[in-house]
Amino acid sequence: MHRLISFRSSALSLRPPPPRPFAQVRLRRMATENAGTHKDPVTGELISKTELKRREKARKIEAAKAEKAAAAPQKAAAAPKSSAAEEENLSPNQYYEIRSRHIQKLKETQNPNPYPHKFEVSISITDYVAKYGPEGKIAAGQKVDGVTECLAGRIHNVRASGQNLRFYDLHGEGTKVQIMANKQDAKDPDAFVTDHEHFRRGDIVGVIGTPSRTKKGELSIAPSQMILLAPNLHQLPSAHFGLKDQETRYRKRYLDLILNEDTRRIFVTRSRIINYIRRFFDNLGFLEVETPMTSMIAGGATAKPFITHHNDLDLDLYLRIAPELYLKELVVGGLDRVYEIGRVFRNEGIDLTHNPEFTICEFYMAYADMYDIMDLTESLVEGMVKYLTGGKTTLEYHPEGKGSDKVYQLEFKRPWPRYDMIGTLEEKLGVKFPPSDTLHTDEANQFLRDLCKKHNVDCSEPRTNARLLDKLVGEYIEPLCISPAFIVGHPQVMSPLAKYHRSRPGLCERFEGFMCGKEFCNAYTELNDPFEQRLRFEEQIRQKEQGDDEAQGIDETFVDALEHGLPPTGGWGIGIDRLVMFLTDSTNIKEVLLFPAMKPIETAANTTGAVGPSGQV
Repeated sequence: MHRLISFRSSALSLRPPPPRPFAQVRLRRMATENAGTHKDPVTGELISKTELKRREKARKIEAAKAEKAAAAPQKAAAAPKSSAAEEENLSPNQYYEIRSRHIQKLKETQNPNPYPHKFEVSISITDYVAKYGPEGKIAAGQKVDGVTECLAGRIHNVRASGQNLRFYDLHGEGTKVQIMANKQDAKDPDAFVTDHEHFRRGDIVGVIGTPSRTKKGELSIAPSQMILLAPNLHQLPSAHFGLKDQETRYRKRYLDLILNEDTRRIFVTRSRIINYIRRFFDNLGFLEVETPMTSMIAGGATAKPFITHHNDLDLDLYLRIAPELYLKELVVGGLDRVYEIGRVFRNEGIDLTHNPEFTICEFYMAYADMYDIMDLTESLVEGMVKYLTGGKTTLEYHPEGKGSDKVYQLEFKRPWPRYDMIGTLEEKLGVKFPPSDTLHTDEANQFLRDLCKKHNVDCSEPRTNARLLDKLVGEYIEPLCISPAFIVGHPQVMSPLAKYHRSRPGLCERFEGFMCGKEFCNAYTELNDPFEQRLRFEEQIRQKEQGDDEAQGIDETFVDALEHGLPPTGGWGIGIDRLVMFLTDSTNIKEVLLFPAMKPIETAANTTGAVGPSGQV
C-alpha cells in the first residue's frame, strides 16, 4: 500500500501503468523477491531489471510525445457560438433564469430599455407583403433605395451566417416577412454584434429598414436598426415540433396563437361568422339588444343554472341560461324584431360539444311563424357558407379529427331535408306510437320506457316522457342529419314555450336544426296564450318535483307580459360555438373557444389561493 501511495503522489506528470489483475501483481512480486532488486529512480520501487528497462523505454516515448506537442503550433480557436445558440440546449427553467437575469440587467442599464413606451409603425406586415411582394416590384438581390419602412412583430426563427449577418422571421397578423440584418446596413456597425445578442425567438421587435429581396428572391427588410419592444422570457417550443399538447394549448391560448397558424385561422373565421350574423339581421331591420345576465328565475330553456349571490340585496340569483323571456317581453313592448348575441351559462357536463358558458344568438320576429323562420335559417347559413368559401355551398368535415380518413361532405344548399319526429321514430323502430295528444300521460311514459328498454337506449332518472323521447331521437334521428336538416313535429311535452300545432293535436310548432348529428339551432312559433303558458309552467314545476333539475319554474313577470298581448311571433336560437365547430372542421368545442373551461391544475400555489383564468394558476 505504501508503494502504491508513493507512486500516485509522484510529482512527474507521467501516466501510471494500467492496473493489472491481482494474480499478475502477485506473480511479479514473487519474481522480484526471487531475482534480485533494482530501484526505480522515479517511484523508489524495488523491481526486476527487465521491468526497469521496460519503464525507462516507456518514459522516453512519453517524453518525446510531450516535446512534439509543445513544438506544434496552436490550432486556431473555433468561432464562439452565439449566446442564443447555446441557450437552445438549456432546460426551460434554466433558460428562464438566464433570460430573466439578462433582461433585469437591461432594465438597470437602460442600454437598451427592454420595455419602451412606443414604436411608430409605418406599415403592417400584411400591407408590406402586399406592397413590396409582387413579382417585379423588387429584383432579386436589390433594395428600394431611398425608402424606409418601420415594421413590428414577433421573432419566430433566428439564423446566423457568421457574426455580421443575421436572418429573422418576423410574424404578425398571420403573415411573415424575413429580416436580413447585415452589419454594413446597421446605423452603428460597431455595435451590430452586441445589439443582436439581445434578440431571442419570441421577442417582439421593431424594425427600421429598407425593403429588399435576397439573391434567392425572398422578400425581406434590410434594417438599419432593430429595437427590442417586449422580450419573451420563456423558451418557445422548437419551430420543428411546435406546440401539440392539447392541455397546454387550451390553458395557454396566447402561446397557441403565437405558434399555431391554424388556431388563428379558426378564431378569425369565428369573428367573421358573428360579423355575418349581425349584418344579416341588421339588414332585415332587426334591433340588437342586451338583456340581464342574472335573474331571480332561470327561464327560457331547459337547463340546470349556476347560482350566484348579490351581497347588497342578500339575494341568490341565477346566471341566465337563455335570454328568451326578456326578448319576448321586448316584442310585447313594440320592438317587433330584436336579436341578441351573448353568453349564456348552463351548469352541465363538459364534453366535446358542451362548455358551461357558451355564445348564443336569439332573435324574435313579430308576425312570423316556424315556417318563416325555417326559410330564414336556410338563407342565413347557406349565405354564410358562401361568404366563407368564396361562393361554394359545400364543406368537408372530419368527425374523427382532421387526420382521419372519415370525411363528411356537407351540403348547405336550400332546401334542407325535414324529418318528422314521431313519423321517423315509427319508421325506424317498427312500432305505432300512442296518439300525439296522449304523449304526456303515464301510459305514454310506460310505452316509452318499454321501447327504450327493448332497443337498449339508456336514459338516466328522472325518466320523464320528454327525456325518454329525447333519447330516442338522439339514437335514431340525429345520426341521419349529416348535412344540415330539420327535425319537426315535437310533442308539446318537450316544448313548454312553443305554440301548439295548428293541425296536429298534442304536437307543437317547433323545429331543431342538426348537422353532423348534432343540434345547432332551435326555433318555435312562440306561445302567446297566457293561460296556456301558465299551465305549461305548472307542468314544468311537476317535472322539477320529480327530480328534473333542468325543468323551469313559473316566471310571473313573463306571464304578465303575455297578458298584455304578444303578437304572433317566431323565435330562434343558435349555438354559435357549435356552428363554428362545423364550419371550421373542429371536433372539440375547446378548439373554437379562446378560453374554454378547464379543470384547475392542483398545485401548492392554488390549493389555498385564487386560480387564474381557465383554472390555471
